[in-house]
Amino acid sequence: MSHIAGVHGVLAAHRYPQEVITAQFSKIVSPDGSKQGVIERIHQATGVEYRYLSLPLDSYQDLAGFGATNDVFIKVGLELGEEVISAALKKAGVSAVDVDLIIFTSVTGIAVPSLDSRLIPILNLRPDIKRIPSFGLGCIAGATGIARVHDFLLGNPNGVAILLSVELCSLTVQRDDLSMANIVASGLFGDGAAAVVMVGDEKAKKLGISGPRVIDSRSRVFEASTDSIGWDINDNGFQIVLSAEVPKMVESKLNADVTKFLQDHDLKKSDISHWIVHPGGPKVITAVSESLGITDPQLDLTWKSLATKGNLSSASILHVLQDLFYEPARSRPLAGEYGLMISMGPGFATELVLVGW
Repeated sequence: MSHIAGVHGVLAAHRYPQEVITAQFSKIVSPDGSKQGVIERIHQATGVEYRYLSLPLDSYQDLAGFGATNDVFIKVGLELGEEVISAALKKAGVSAVDVDLIIFTSVTGIAVPSLDSRLIPILNLRPDIKRIPSFGLGCIAGATGIARVHDFLLGNPNGVAILLSVELCSLTVQRDDLSMANIVASGLFGDGAAAVVMVGDEKAKKLGISGPRVIDSRSRVFEASTDSIGWDINDNGFQIVLSAEVPKMVESKLNADVTKFLQDHDLKKSDISHWIVHPGGPKVITAVSESLGITDPQLDLTWKSLATKGNLSSASILHVLQDLFYEPARSRPLAGEYGLMISMGPGFATELVLVGW
C-alpha cells in the first residue's frame, strides 16, 4: 500500500466576504446592471460566506484578455506551489531531494514549461525527478491525483511522491457573459492550492510514518455526459460549461458505484467513519448526501470548506483532507477506521479513494 505522509493547503492572499465579491463581480459579469438581482440571489444561494482571490478585488475590472490572466496564473501559482510543497514536505518529515515523482494538476491556467518544472530549482527537487503535469481533470483531480500517486508507489515501495494542485478560479470569470453557468461560477469558486506527500510501504517503515494507508481507488466516467461540465475555450480564455443535470447524475448513480466499491473490500457504507467529499456546491453536496444516505453532520468538513473558502476545484478535497488530519478542534481518526474520498469532475466522472488508519 501507499501512505499519506503530509497534506498542506493554502489560500490566495486576498480574502473577502461573499457580498463584497458579488458587488464587484456583478460589474464584470453584467456591466449594465440588468442581471444584478439574479446575480445576488445566485451568489447567496451558493452557501459561500468568504472567498480568497489571487488579486485585490478592484484589479479584476481591468484584467482583460487570456494572456493577462494567464500571466497572473503563472506568477501566483508558483508562489502558492512553493509554499504548499515546502509545508507538506515539512509535515511529512521528508527532504526535497528524496522526492521521486511530482504530479501537478490544474484546470485554471496553462504554462509551458509547466509549474512543476519551474518549481524544481526553487524547491531544490532533484533534476531527475519524474513529472506528470495534468490538465483537464478539473474538480476530480484532487482524488484522482492521490489515486495515481498510489499506483506509482505500489510499484515503487521505497518511493516518495508529491501531488500538487493549483487552482486560481477567479481568473476564469468571463466579463459580459450573462450565462447562468458564468453567474454561478462567479459566486462559487475561489483560489487556492494544496500538496500531498505520499510514500511507499517500505519507505513508510524506514521513516516511521504512520499516516493513513491508501487502500484502493475506483474511477468512473458516466455515459453520454461529456457536455455536462468543463470549458469552452475561446479568445477570452476559459468559458465554463456547467449543466444543471450534474446533481441529478450524482444522486442517481453514485450510490451503486460506492456500494460496489466497498463490497469489493468486504465493507459497507456503515463501516466508513470519515466521508471526505469534494465541496462542489450545495446542490452537489446534497445530492451526495441523499444518494448515499449520509447526514449533514457526516459531511461537516465539506460544508464548512464550501462556506469558508468556496469551491477550489481540484484543491478543495485536499483542503478537506487537511482539515480532517490537522484541524485543532477535531479528534484524530482512530486505528481501524476507514475513510472514503469522493470527487467529481469533467467527463462527467467520479473518483473514489479508500483510506484506512
